[in-house]
Amino acid sequence: MAGSSWGTLLRMTTWGESHGSGLGAVVDGCPAGLPLCEEDIQRYLDRRRPGQSRYTTKRQEADRAEILSGVFEGKTTGTPISILVRNTDQPGHADYTFDQKYGFRDYRGGGRSSGRETIGRVAAGAVAAKLLQELGVEVIAYARSIGPVEADMGRFDREEIGRNPVCMPDAEAAAKAEAYLQEQMERQDSAGGVVECVIRGLPAGVGEPVFEKLDACLGHALLSIGAVKGVEIGDGFAAAASTGSVNNDMFYIKDGHGAKRTNHAGGILGGISDGSDVVIRAAFKPTPSIARPQRTITRQGEETEAVIRGRHDPIIVPRAVVVVEAMAAFTAADLLLQGLSSRLDSVRR
Repeated sequence: MAGSSWGTLLRMTTWGESHGSGLGAVVDGCPAGLPLCEEDIQRYLDRRRPGQSRYTTKRQEADRAEILSGVFEGKTTGTPISILVRNTDQPGHADYTFDQKYGFRDYRGGGRSSGRETIGRVAAGAVAAKLLQELGVEVIAYARSIGPVEADMGRFDREEIGRNPVCMPDAEAAAKAEAYLQEQMERQDSAGGVVECVIRGLPAGVGEPVFEKLDACLGHALLSIGAVKGVEIGDGFAAAASTGSVNNDMFYIKDGHGAKRTNHAGGILGGISDGSDVVIRAAFKPTPSIARPQRTITRQGEETEAVIRGRHDPIIVPRAVVVVEAMAAFTAADLLLQGLSSRLDSVRR
């Protein structure tokens, strides 16, 4: 199977199936000397672990990270970092398209199409986030909206993201979102939402002006996450209804350096970071696995009705927050490393 690797200088390869013995990732290209331990990775994995609230699947997994290689005496060695997470609770994925492409499917739980595949992404993203932290770059993601309920950024509270089960930075909106989700669960239905991610401290100059644009790479990374159906940068689609005089970010001098009065562009101009916050959003569709009867077809081409049984999330968004954060961090770290060779004085440094 092709397409299980991401990145250029910093590169991850994820592996494993939802109902196999385990899953994980191999991270190559991480500089030697980075302080790294299993707990650094575990903090990220705990945020996507199932069974933590009534809005997630009841599948119980410890999701404990094991570093098999690439770290010695608490620091990276420069060799590939191999991370393993064992499955301990083995029991609608993309069954139709997977079957059409490969001629078979893993009916036990979707195999590589399962959301459990994101374990490798999160583990690799934790390594990238630690690298960015050493360079003064921070990546934070949260649920911007769930169904029709949107967080009020005027009430933004970073600590609140970890306090409520829907990962919203607004306590009032979180309470409304929980009530909305409860309604959908009683109707045997599911909900979608939007995850917003902010990259702070990324210096100007990251990204390439043509095919490897920072926004293009971030879009690719986020659209590779299962259930993501749309991505926008900065004002995104709202910019289409704006005008140049409103949408243009005006520059001025602040403390002897160029700065912007607004950030409609989301921190990216011409495919390259401009030094302000990079803001990206991913739209997640409602979970397709619902308890209501649904019309479908069999492998023999016959129409039928199916009722999906088992353990499924009524909403993907809360557990997907850390996945978006991980993919954004990995992409930013990779492009940051690539940018080191764009100027001779950078190479000298």
